Amino acid sequence: MITDFLATVYPWTKALHIISVIAWMAGMFYLPRLFVYHVEQVEPGSATDAMFQTMERRLLRAIINPASIATWCFGLALVFTPQAGVYWTEIWPWSKAAAVLGMTWFHHWLALRRKDFANGTNTRSGRTYRMMNELPTLFLVIIVFSVVLKF
Repeated sequence: MITDFLATVYPWTKALHIISVIAWMAGMFYLPRLFVYHVEQVEPGSATDAMFQTMERRLLRAIINPASIATWCFGLALVFTPQAGVYWTEIWPWSKAAAVLGMTWFHHWLALRRKDFANGTNTRSGRTYRMMNELPTLFLVIIVFSVVLKF
């Protein structure tokens, strides 16, 4: 039975979920910061512009996207693991789920902004990217408090 297997690998699933979350969050903190420097200090069409685009693309494709997928897969496995203690009658799984969905939306927003830079159509300012850079922290606080404090 699948729940027996999930119970057996529970510690591994939890550890891999935490590692995936850390990698995803690292990228989510760094990419908007790259966008700030890109928009404020780089001349479009320059060699530095090409370098920033390469860094942004690689960060998204090699770290953020795989870490997001792993986070979702291991997280969903935990939802279906009996000893993980996820009870949908409580509030905390819903607040965590909402924050994870918000983080996923932000991830896709960043991917669209990367395409704007690649196409030379970015219209957002460094200030916008600085403000948006605070969203992952907000989502992280909600997620951690939800899971640890069970509010």
